[in-house]
Amino acid sequence: MLHDFEERHWQTEQLFEERYREVEQGLGLDGDAIDITHKRLIGAYFCHEYTYAAAALMNPSIVPHPDQSGMTGGAVRFVMSLRAVGEGHISSIVFREGIAHADGAFQLWPQSAFATAMQIDDTSLVDADSAVAVHRHAESSLSNSVIFPITEQQRGGLEDLRLVRFDHDAAGGGDYEWVGTYTAYSGSSIRSELLRTRDFRDFVLEPIEGRAGRNKGMALFPQKVNGRYCMVGRQDGKNLYLMYSDRLDHWDDDGVLLMEPKYPWEFIQIGNCGAPILTDAGWLLLTHGVGAMRKYALGCALLDREDPTKVLARTRTPLLTAIDADRFGYVPNVVYTCGALKVGETLLVPYGISDSAVGFASATIGEILQLME
Repeated sequence: MLHDFEERHWQTEQLFEERYREVEQGLGLDGDAIDITHKRLIGAYFCHEYTYAAAALMNPSIVPHPDQSGMTGGAVRFVMSLRAVGEGHISSIVFREGIAHADGAFQLWPQSAFATAMQIDDTSLVDADSAVAVHRHAESSLSNSVIFPITEQQRGGLEDLRLVRFDHDAAGGGDYEWVGTYTAYSGSSIRSELLRTRDFRDFVLEPIEGRAGRNKGMALFPQKVNGRYCMVGRQDGKNLYLMYSDRLDHWDDDGVLLMEPKYPWEFIQIGNCGAPILTDAGWLLLTHGVGAMRKYALGCALLDREDPTKVLARTRTPLLTAIDADRFGYVPNVVYTCGALKVGETLLVPYGISDSAVGFASATIGEILQLME
């Protein structure tokens, strides 16, 4: 087993030993009578390889990194999440780190060939309706860590994480928590859930309670609006709604209709592409539209800063659409993002390319505003 697998995985023998300990009691084994080599071999019989991104990699989200030390010239260190799809079409959450610059340039940090699963803090708390705490392996980087489905509600996959750096200080004092909304798919039903962390080492995954949590595609504003939490969501599968709540984990409000499909490239349905971004002109909301032949494109809307139920402007034509080689992939004719990063006056937008790769686009805020009407 070591000859076959030790170069393909990280801490292989320790993994086999850990798996042995997990099954020892269930199998009724006498650990004192079994030497370490055979314990590892038994553990190997209860393991198998899983290539978490073998089928697809898409739908990135991007936020400022908790560690901004050493950044100069307006550069921003970032964390990017992605949806990875492996065998059985099971989705998991993976991460990459990098640095973005005000001119739209960026660098991704190196990623090794070894990946580790996030570890559960308490293995007894894995039922469908409980919050689950996980942590990154102490010796693993964020870029090599994977959050796999844990609860029964998540068993079909964790889909389309929309991350935002949320400021709990109403005065903008920087009391930050990183919050992500994602879809937990059981294989037959969906539910929106929250991912919460302050350091990208320890995470909590918890259900969103209330009627609004039955839908997917919810995106949280980066701060309270008029003293309340605020979300954008597609509550009827076609249109965009704006919702308020007094609790981050409970959303009972079906919301106010915000936008309906208006232009041909979005006639089938529209949705948000991550958390709204605050600019001097108002809240910038990236959107996606689905048109004829279910071709996806990205657009944008501008919401009033004080009352985001007011749509001030929106793009008549797409900002980005699948053309040429970008049309080919696991799911063709799709460009899609779950969030963008404001770096100075530039917007860096990572986006999925037909669910098979990730590309990056950039534009200034001014250029995007000029495209709206």
